[in-house]
Amino acid sequence: MSLMGTPTGLRLQIGLFGRRNVGKSSTMNALTRQSTSIVSSTAGTTTDPVSKGLELSPFGAVSLIDTAGVDDEGVLGARRVERAYAEASRVDVAVVVVDSSRDDWWSSYEDSLVASCAARARPVLVVVNKTDACSAERLTTISRSLTGRGVAYVLFSATRACELGAGAPDLVAALARLAPESCLTPPPLVSDLVEPGSVVVLVTPLDRAAPQGRLILPQVQTLRELLEAGVICVVAQPSNLSASLSRLTTSPSLVITDSQAFKEVASLVPESVPLTSFSILFARQKGDLSSFYAGARALDRLTGASRVLVAESCAHRPIEEDIGTVKIPKMLRARYGESLVIDHVQGRDFPAPDALSGYDLIVHCGGCMTTRGAILSRIADARASRVAITNYGLALASLTGVLERAIRPFGLVAVD
Repeated sequence: MSLMGTPTGLRLQIGLFGRRNVGKSSTMNALTRQSTSIVSSTAGTTTDPVSKGLELSPFGAVSLIDTAGVDDEGVLGARRVERAYAEASRVDVAVVVVDSSRDDWWSSYEDSLVASCAARARPVLVVVNKTDACSAERLTTISRSLTGRGVAYVLFSATRACELGAGAPDLVAALARLAPESCLTPPPLVSDLVEPGSVVVLVTPLDRAAPQGRLILPQVQTLRELLEAGVICVVAQPSNLSASLSRLTTSPSLVITDSQAFKEVASLVPESVPLTSFSILFARQKGDLSSFYAGARALDRLTGASRVLVAESCAHRPIEEDIGTVKIPKMLRARYGESLVIDHVQGRDFPAPDALSGYDLIVHCGGCMTTRGAILSRIADARASRVAITNYGLALASLTGVLERAIRPFGLVAVD
């Protein structure tokens, strides 16, 4: 799949972190072989995260993210540092750049970055930059120190790499050794649930959320995976689902519906036929289905005095019938009353763990536009704050009374 055809959520996310003027932006430019980030001797040149997509063998399409220095100062500096650490919680691999020419090449800042990534099981690669300004003896001392710390590292000169324009092959090779296997081979969406040659029915309403002339991304990805697995796919709208089912000569192995059509579809599909939704498939691939299932069951514990956070991982402009800002809140208030407090966040915005503790439930989108690492990070934050978390599909299944049926294909058992 080409870079332009690869959704952001399927790209390996590589973040560059470190103090100011250690060479993060130069390292990014060396990897991209272009002036992606502004390079200057002035401290704090990079303020907001800078992201660049590129094809990088052996990963394919990746996103590189350059961040502000974690030693930035002042009120704005503190916010930049906060954003840098937020990026560190989302990336698949964290690259910590250090300046080998400095006496204090390693400090509490690097300790904090490595510890933060370790707490979220993020692999870390230390890039020992500016080796062109150091003696061999000094680099040997630094190498021994990093080996003693148990961190992976690579000796590097961003200046030389940029001059040669070769794309930093040693650095890429080191990244390849660290990248999680799931980034190179993503877990399946649905192909492990059905056999080749079986029939799967996909119920895809063409409502206002569907782009003109196209299906929405979760539907496209699911359909593509099923076709690659040799599955016979039948695509229908809710209005012609009964007619589609009646024309089949064999019972479907699975029916997958848009979560918003759960109630109607469940009434049309025989109880003996497995049923789930696109969003629930993404809950499994991108996050932790068991945690989301437990969060959906926590819906029954809400009251009119509860607080709910609805989190959307992309920043699309909400439409009149938007599922996150309109439909789910309307259904929640219909059940628990107008006094129910519902807050919303979009895109990369997500409260820190200490700010999550005031909520009783988090309802997250399917995550088709973000990475598994980012979703798992948010689940970890919710767990640390003792807040239940679910996703749109499971929440809608619960609110329409089909939760247990919708998770049956995955063999989950309720644990109280």
